[in-house]
Amino acid sequence: MRHNKKINHLGRTHSHREAMLSNMAVSLIKHKRIFTTLAKAKALRKYVEPLITKSKEDTTHSRRIVFRNLRDKYTVTELFKEVSQKIGDRPGGYTRIIKTGNRLGDNASMCFIELVDYNELMLKDKKAPEKAKTRRSRKKSDTATAKTDAPKAPVSKKKAVTEAPVEETATVETPDVQIEESVVEETPVVETPEVQIEESVVEETPVVETPEVQIEESVAEETAQEIPAEEVPQETASESESVEPESAE
Repeated sequence: MRHNKKINHLGRTHSHREAMLSNMAVSLIKHKRIFTTLAKAKALRKYVEPLITKSKEDTTHSRRIVFRNLRDKYTVTELFKEVSQKIGDRPGGYTRIIKTGNRLGDNASMCFIELVDYNELMLKDKKAPEKAKTRRSRKKSDTATAKTDAPKAPVSKKKAVTEAPVEETATVETPDVQIEESVVEETPVVETPEVQIEESVVEETPVVETPEVQIEESVAEETAQEIPAEEVPQETASESESVEPESAE
């Protein structure tokens, strides 16, 4: 039983635990995010955050203390040059733990541990609502001042009394005008079919007369062909003789 014991030994000896946390701190500073169990991440947070605070003072003494824990000169230079400049204004809370679920083999709770200032997506989400608040506050203040500064125009009681009956008469006359216009529009619609019927009758009459004219022309041509050519001058001569004695008398 481990009552009143704040240190989680993680099932390891002291030397093994210190070496493991040192390697995990080096990986976190290099890659800015690592994937591990929740128990190891909580132990790593207590181990690496004091070292990041030490890197704010770039002195020989602070570099020796950090190197004694990390045992990697390339990681120490990156911590004092790049990481310390980004977290210089932050008073603490340099890491963030995000739970991802349980592991399939032993059902251990897994998580991400990352440096807060290197997650650009979460930094953008925090900056967006600040701009919206400042714009809304300006609009409200401008409208409030405009309403207070605008002078109120005096309203006379006599004008209100005279204008009221004029508005009533105008509203009563509007429906009569609409009814008269609708009647005028309906009358030409009734006359249109009669005109179309008369035009159709006129167009049909010449169609009936055309076959009779063609028949009369065909009969005249047939009679002209049946009469011989020799008989025609005899008739003309007899007609001339009958006309001469009448003229002598």
